Amino acid sequence: MGSADGPAIRVPVGEDSERWASRATSRRVLLVVHNVTSAGRLLDVLPLFHDDFRVQLLVTSTESSAFQAGIGELFAELGLPVLPWEQALATPVTLAIAASFGGQLQDIKGKLAILSHGVGYTKKLRDPRSAIRDPRSANHEPTFGLSPEWLLADGKPFVDGLVLSHPEQLERLRRVCPEAERVSALAGDPCFDRMLAGRPHRERFRRALGVRRGQRLVVLNSTWNPEGFFGTGGDQDILPSLLPRLASELPADDYRLAAVLHPNIWYGHGPGQIRVWLDRARRSGLTLIDPVHAWRQALLAADVVLGDFGAVSYYAAALDIPVLLASATQDRLDPEAPLATFVREAPRLDPYGPLRGQLEDLLARHRPVAGAAEFTSSAPGASAALLRRLFYTLMDLPEPAAPALLEPLPLPPYEPPPRTAPLDVRTRVRGADIEIERSTGHPYDAVGERHLAVHEDTRDPSSLAPADVIFREGQPDDPRMGDPEEWTAEVLHRYPHCSLAVYVTGPHSCAVRGRDHGVLRLSASPEADADPAAYASALYAWLAGGGAVAPDGTTLRVHAADRVHPVTVTPVTPPARPPRSAAADGPDSPDAESPFPA
Repeated sequence: MGSADGPAIRVPVGEDSERWASRATSRRVLLVVHNVTSAGRLLDVLPLFHDDFRVQLLVTSTESSAFQAGIGELFAELGLPVLPWEQALATPVTLAIAASFGGQLQDIKGKLAILSHGVGYTKKLRDPRSAIRDPRSANHEPTFGLSPEWLLADGKPFVDGLVLSHPEQLERLRRVCPEAERVSALAGDPCFDRMLAGRPHRERFRRALGVRRGQRLVVLNSTWNPEGFFGTGGDQDILPSLLPRLASELPADDYRLAAVLHPNIWYGHGPGQIRVWLDRARRSGLTLIDPVHAWRQALLAADVVLGDFGAVSYYAAALDIPVLLASATQDRLDPEAPLATFVREAPRLDPYGPLRGQLEDLLARHRPVAGAAEFTSSAPGASAALLRRLFYTLMDLPEPAAPALLEPLPLPPYEPPPRTAPLDVRTRVRGADIEIERSTGHPYDAVGERHLAVHEDTRDPSSLAPADVIFREGQPDDPRMGDPEEWTAEVLHRYPHCSLAVYVTGPHSCAVRGRDHGVLRLSASPEADADPAAYASALYAWLAGGGAVAPDGTTLRVHAADRVHPVTVTPVTPPARPPRSAAADGPDSPDAESPFPA
């Protein structure tokens, strides 16, 4: 049941299906998938049929989209009976629901409802079949899903329910395809409604991404096609040079980076290829967001969206999230669509100007985008009721008594930023106050004393030799590492230049060992919320400046992300004789004294 091009199924539909099915149902609902992108909107409305024993759900793929990867995995996750497309066309159903066009939808044996899989109907796209039917349309690019080329067969609508999210779309439909007005239905936007319902959980979504208090989450977003932010066919291919600059110019403790890529990018090129292309960015702290199940949560968590002319940028504006456009191509947009107006007026990224200043200016000057929320849905919060009413009317079936409800957005797994690229650290020490900035490069305008902090799992092992601070994360009882005292002693023995070994044991604590200071425990106070590795680098700078930890502990005030983070430093073991012989003779010298505990 994981593929749409296999043999015809026999249960719960097919030859002699009534003989084998355990339950007889009076209605069949067929979910028609074109690609993973359109499937996302079908997943939104699937709960509208929950608990109805009268309805048998089925799923099929038209196989008409160029983007077929990922459909099999999605079908397997759904666990619904999968009909090969030819069987789907031959099987009578009560209602078919699609979220895109393409394929022989007009040949489905049953009522057909179509939803938009974006923010309304916004993009121009020629139906390749229309040129065959009418050569005059060969050079005409109609609005995808909102034009005669897409809605009519033999001059009549083949759709029984065309779902629109706002009367603005109905007005455009009346102008370009009045024949389809009678089958249109205003029913809101279930995707937007799920985001509206998820807004109270913004902080949970931020914590799931490892965003700390005071940090700003920048979500990079791209639609699919060459002119998108991720593409190469726009005015300029800025992405390869922009990604390292983002990691270098935006301090790691002030900014968190995540990327939401259109499913057609993700599955078109392959998730593995995307990870290969973005390897350095990922090692510098960029998180790739699941483009099906988690992109909305990331959007709700965002402080800024660095996007393009795709629907996600407009959804962000509708949610009052500041948007900076890295690509503002309008050639593919219906000029009358609200998205096109937004793209014309939204602020632009200067890919060659200072990035941090542009983001801070955007945040300081941000005002809600007029009309974005209004044009996204004329019935915010009501799409579940409106859509279920439409579906059950088309099925000629009374609605269930229970309220129509959508699924809440799930809480994604905890995913702190992966940061194994070497970090350039700048500090300024004033007594027990330490200002700190860390990034994977040295910005031209950076100030402060510098040191190098490197994760033990760095891709480039040669960067460990000159590192002043070496760190890693792990459980304190991980038998592979030994306890923090053992691991920190091993690191100082192996890397003679290293002054501080740091074992991060939790989101707010770490154990460190210095050559002259023994093992110290760093514990953040409740009002602190930064990366413990940043606390350790602040401690390094403080110690290098002559600081000394009191026997009963010392409190440092670490300044990062426009906050003050009080951190208590407590001795765990007394200072041991520093392993100077290891530094002088080399870590592999037989005469070098081992600092490992006996």
